[in-house]
Amino acid sequence: MAFSSKGFKTQAAEKSTELQATLLKASENGTFPVYCDMSPCLLHMRETLDKRLKLHDPVLFIVTQFPGRLKFTPVNRTITVHSTCSNTKAGQKKDLEILARMCATEVVIPEEVTCCGWAGDRGFTHPALNASALRPLKSQLPSTVKEGYSTSRTCEIGLSQHSGISYKSLVYLVDEATEVRTPQID
Repeated sequence: MAFSSKGFKTQAAEKSTELQATLLKASENGTFPVYCDMSPCLLHMRETLDKRLKLHDPVLFIVTQFPGRLKFTPVNRTITVHSTCSNTKAGQKKDLEILARMCATEVVIPEEVTCCGWAGDRGFTHPALNASALRPLKSQLPSTVKEGYSTSRTCEIGLSQHSGISYKSLVYLVDEATEVRTPQID
């Protein structure tokens, strides 16, 4: 994705071929699911790699691989979540919200923030994109919100910079709000 977005199509194709071969081997040709913790990278993988691969971002992985295996006990605090553009494009925005509500007693979704404006890695070189996209964020977060969650580290960097709170991977919240269910033996 990093090569492709910069116009290096030959290098992008080479890296995609290498990644595909490695993932097909590791997953036994798609028998086992592949987890990728960065939703934007995963969306690109879904668009370019072999369709036999079962590719999951954190939200999809948790909701499809752990039903019945985890017991959710919501933490007693107010949080916020951000659906990346990739999550939204993949139709997982609602799943992200449902999962967050399984993990915390109150979830705030800023309505005016639909994209963080980081744009891959451009937030590092063009911070005004991120600042502009997130201009309304801080005013939409009640003072009770002390932490935010998402599924892209680069988005989380920009969200943290412009919200006044720390954003991190949703997986941390899921880990805090769950325990492994003990299987029932009949």
